[in-house]
Formats: sequence, C-alpha cells, structure tokens
Amino acid sequence: MSGNIVARRYAKALFAVGQKQSESELDAYGKQLGELAEALEGAPEVLRFFKNPVFSVEEKKAVLKQIAEKLGLAGAMLNFAFLLADKNRLVSIPEIAADYASMLDEQHGIISGKLVTAVAISDARKVELKERLEKQTGKKLVLDFATDADILGGVVLKIGDSVLDASLRAQLNILKETIKRGE
Repeated sequence: MSGNIVARRYAKALFAVGQKQSESELDAYGKQLGELAEALEGAPEVLRFFKNPVFSVEEKKAVLKQIAEKLGLAGAMLNFAFLLADKNRLVSIPEIAADYASMLDEQHGIISGKLVTAVAISDARKVELKERLEKQTGKKLVLDFATDADILGGVVLKIGDSVLDASLRAQLNILKETIKRGE
C-alpha cells in the first residue's frame, strides 16, 4: 500500500467520525490535524524520530503527548494521534492532514486551482478572473496565481483534476505536430 492510500484511509476514517458528531467538530478536527501536521513539518527531527524503529511506541507516544499538550489537542484528536502511533503511521500525519483538508473543502463546496500566465497580472484582473471562474464552476474557488515565461503567452488553468492549456507554447506544439503529419 502506498503512503497516499494509507493517508487517505485514515483521513476518511477521521472525517467519518467528525461527520457523525457535528459540522463544528468536523472543522475542529481539520484545524487540529492541520496544526499537528504543521508542527511536525516544522520539526523534521521529530518526524525522523517517529520514523526510527529503534524507539518504542511508548517513547513515541510520550513525545507525541508533549506536542499535543503544547497544541492543546485532546479527546478524539489525541486518541486518533495515539492510534497512528500504535499503527506506526505518525510520519503520515502531514499527508493525512492534506487529504482531510481536501475532503473538508469538498464538503464546503470549495475547489482549488492554479492559473499560470506568461507575465504577472494585476490584482484587479486576478479578482475578476476568480469571480468569473467561480460563476462558471458554481463553487467557491481558492486560486493560486503563478507566472511562467516558458508558456510564451496565454494561460494554463488547473482546477481540480481538469487542465485547460491555452498557452502559446501548446498552440505552437499543436501546429508543429500538424505540420509533421502533413495536414
């Protein structure tokens, strides 16, 4: 089983528990899991410690308990973290948090995307594009903007699993292939 499948399963399990309780618990689990993941990513030595098979589960739980106390984790989230320790999955917490956040966004009707242009665009234009895309998708959109001079012109839009490549580079490649085929 790959790490992504494992992370997704644990995220789904925690999400299911949150759904049975309430919307606020669902959000609280996401917030707490995100804080824990952020703390672990900010301290790579702790992740190395959790990954090291030399240390026992009890030693790992002791370190985890100290981190949880500093973050204010308790109840179901603390139990979830201890379960991950028992199953030797503590190093998967950042991936689990990312999967959980995706599920939470989907629950709230939020999708994420990325718009790449050849040159930087103004903030007013960014807002206009975001609003127009939200209207077309019918969902709230979290859009990241980037520039890449290699696309030469136009845009590359990635929303969820969909990619719209309206870049000049893509158009030139299509033209090149058409000429090669003699059409």
